[in-house]
Amino acid sequence: MKNIIEAIIFGFSEILNYKVIKKALIIGASAVILWSIIGYFMWDTLLSFSNYFLDLIPFSMLRDDGVWMLSVFLWAFIVLVTFALILVFFGSIILEKVSKEKYEEVSIFIILISSIAWGIVWFVNSQYIQQQLSQLLTLLPFKTIEGGIGYLLAFYFIYTGIIITLLFVTSMFSASILEGIKNKEFRYDLLLDEDEVKTTQRRVKDIIMYVILSIIAFPLMFIPIVNIILQLALWVWLIKDTFVRDNAVLVIPLNERKQLFSEYKVGFLVLATVTAMFNFIPVFNILGPFFGELSMFYYLRQINR
Repeated sequence: MKNIIEAIIFGFSEILNYKVIKKALIIGASAVILWSIIGYFMWDTLLSFSNYFLDLIPFSMLRDDGVWMLSVFLWAFIVLVTFALILVFFGSIILEKVSKEKYEEVSIFIILISSIAWGIVWFVNSQYIQQQLSQLLTLLPFKTIEGGIGYLLAFYFIYTGIIITLLFVTSMFSASILEGIKNKEFRYDLLLDEDEVKTTQRRVKDIIMYVILSIIAFPLMFIPIVNIILQLALWVWLIKDTFVRDNAVLVIPLNERKQLFSEYKVGFLVLATVTAMFNFIPVFNILGPFFGELSMFYYLRQINR
């Protein structure tokens, strides 16, 4: 347990490093631009795909899921609005008080606090919020509800694409990312040679498997609470399988990996779960893959000693 806690602390401390934030912003912006272009040209296809499944769902389930999706969307929107308002009214003061290198860290901290604060508000008033949104959706004609949820579902597909792209690109550059951390924290340790071809094949295989499992489990995404648990479980599996092996090929000899994977699977699961939670926080989610890579690297280093 000590190693797990230390790995989490190490991960959080390192993702607030200016260089890490800079890399995360570059990868995050690139992923958003890429999927914005894909969404622009495939929007009608995504809507058609969404509406096809929505036509198969009973109205009551559609309304309940619409309440949940609208609630999440509203929460994310308010978090971003709060962040924007803080920068508008206090941005100049922040710039005067902190250095340019620390400004990104302060921005991430503001988003995190805003997300947690509004999350508490949503949790405390969840019944009231769901009741009001449910009444709103009840007043709307069925086609309006279906169309609105179809749009949200299409955005969900794009957001999932962004998440997978962030994870894949971070994983592709894991060796260079971890080399910099090793030189600072584990300068006397050597990294093993990586078989880039096999590692890339495994990454692609994991993503394909994730997509297949998501499609199979897609009908369950319309059941409130179950959809959150299911989405979290899929993210945890993909993150754990990808990042554990990313780091294992660099720090664990091949003949020792199977035993370590079995003996310390709880630790890997905890770190993957914490990493997956980043995906529920707007903007802050771009740091999730970096946290996963860095915390897994630290954890594997510790248990291998």
